[in-house]
Amino acid sequence: MSEYILANTVDRFRNSIALVGCGGTGGFAAESLCRLLQGTPVKLRLIDGDRVEERNLGRQNFYPEDLGRFKAQALAERLARRYRTPVAYSITTLQESSRNLLESCPVVVGCVDNAAARAAIAASITPGHWWVDAGNGAEFGQVLVGNARAEGFRQLMAFDPEKGLCHALPLPTWVRPELLVPAPRPQQSCAGAVEAGEQGPTINQLMAALVVEVVRRLLEGRLTWWQVYLDLEVGSLRTVPATPEGVARLTAIREHILLAERR
Repeated sequence: MSEYILANTVDRFRNSIALVGCGGTGGFAAESLCRLLQGTPVKLRLIDGDRVEERNLGRQNFYPEDLGRFKAQALAERLARRYRTPVAYSITTLQESSRNLLESCPVVVGCVDNAAARAAIAASITPGHWWVDAGNGAEFGQVLVGNARAEGFRQLMAFDPEKGLCHALPLPTWVRPELLVPAPRPQQSCAGAVEAGEQGPTINQLMAALVVEVVRRLLEGRLTWWQVYLDLEVGSLRTVPATPEGVARLTAIREHILLAERR
């Protein structure tokens, strides 16, 4: 089984990385991403329309002085001061203008907890623009990476065996269609889930670290995973390499169709 590296499409001179969702996982990921990008021309853009509530304090990356402020704004201003670098933010609802917000961002990090937000991200992704999606439950979580929809995927030369590069992978919502299914009851926020005992107090920090590690490897041109699974109950971390065999198995597309060397 050959190892393939996910192609880095970030233009380090002009592109931005977008982080959608600044709550439980996203708030911690924002700071680590800002640190990761420090000293580079690549900018960070935070997107979240929610405000900081009392129950967010202590569980998310916010402080009493942030109460009532928009999460994206509070984080962006604090991180810009701390790391002395511009941090863009938007408080616009993603569903309203996702394409305009994300079109200049070849890497979109999704740390959202609802089907509507994931659908908006999925609709904005174009081939070559990677979507890193994080999701979690009480003591487990996953990070999924992809950039291509089912329609047209057969025409993409996803894997280049000569260069060892992977240019296209199924979107997270294609691999896990249940991510687009609305919850049968009102969706708990991360803070609400912690209060209700449905989410552990450390899972978000751990998921944030995994997200940033995936982005770091992608930017450095050495990411070979397209799925990462964490289970705190059994103490395991499992990565799934991006291979034509694995993608063929999950999509029912024949392996030779995914290869750039085909005639």
